[in-house]
Amino acid sequence: MDDGSFDFVGRHFLASYLDCDPAALRNHAGLRKALRDAVLAAGATIMGATEHIYQPQGYTLVLMLSESHTSIHTYPEHNACFVDLFTCGTACHPEPFDAVLREYLRPASCEVKVLLRSRHSIEEPFGAAKSLLQAAAR
Repeated sequence: MDDGSFDFVGRHFLASYLDCDPAALRNHAGLRKALRDAVLAAGATIMGATEHIYQPQGYTLVLMLSESHTSIHTYPEHNACFVDLFTCGTACHPEPFDAVLREYLRPASCEVKVLLRSRHSIEEPFGAAKSLLQAAAR
């Protein structure tokens, strides 16, 4: 928009990665790199990070993005993790984000949802055309 305002629209990617590589889930440096690489693949900009290591196991990493945020929460005792990526606007894409994480985590299965958030939120089929997101902004 020419007036400096932004469309009130965003995309919220939510994933449960199941039966992941146990070593990948316990490698905090590897998880940091994978999440950062995934964010860059999505087209987002990292502004900051915070993390916490749980005892006896588990790890959470949250990245603040220029476009909003992403997080990963591991459950090594279940060989699983939850991930989300919320981005405002239409410039970022969850498909390459997901591909980078799947390559690193090597899950046996995944449950993925994408919500288009605007005045009225709708669930988007994962991998759907960008036109759905643009239509939600109207």
